[in-house]
Amino acid sequence: MKIVIIGGTGLIGSNVASKLRQLGHTVIAASPSTGIDAITGEGLSQALEKAEVVIDLSNSASPEADTALHFFQTAGRNLAAAEKTAGVKHHLVLSIVGTDRAPHIGYLQAKKNQEDIIKESGIPFTIIRATQFHEHITTLIAVQSQGDQVHVSTLDYQPIAAEDVATLITQLSLEAPKNGTVEIAGPDRAPMNDFVTKYLAIKGEAKVVAVNDDNQYMFFTMPKSGLVPEGDFYAGIIRFDDWAKN
Repeated sequence: MKIVIIGGTGLIGSNVASKLRQLGHTVIAASPSTGIDAITGEGLSQALEKAEVVIDLSNSASPEADTALHFFQTAGRNLAAAEKTAGVKHHLVLSIVGTDRAPHIGYLQAKKNQEDIIKESGIPFTIIRATQFHEHITTLIAVQSQGDQVHVSTLDYQPIAAEDVATLITQLSLEAPKNGTVEIAGPDRAPMNDFVTKYLAIKGEAKVVAVNDDNQYMFFTMPKSGLVPEGDFYAGIIRFDDWAKN
């Protein structure tokens, strides 16, 4: 089966591409660097010719609201139009758990817009909302540090390893379209401050966690459980502690 991965040269995309090729599928890793650009449309029609599945793992160059909205809206519309012409049978898009629970965050609004474009396109689809990646913990610590203190709230948190994300995307891409939204998350749920405390201890970093109940994440106020699945979800298998020890 021919599968096109938009953003196929990135962290998740390259891993998904490798997994699908190992299973015997023909994979096109689409990105501007490979001559396929979802924003300009360059190379898109040719890449999608005879493709059955498209996996959209693309991302904007910046999380800034206007930049993200322009990127996801333009890319989403270009992809939908090209896929309808090509007769694509399944479109998957990687989104974020909580996208519809924090409309005040511009980047999440842009992701919601991306989801809505494919929902309304008439193309069979699966929206995959993931929790934050294990790998994001270093960014969280950097952004929320003040001197030797890391200010972290007690928000519910359930991160997932990038490897598990790639595995689950691969699995879902070979299943029938859900024509709806599924959520994926890691196997461990706890307050966010617990994860940061564990990570600092495992890595031997001389920082202290300053715990608060402000429900803040990267300086944005979130619902208490806005970053974790609301109901059923596909669970990864890589535990945070095991990942942090590697």
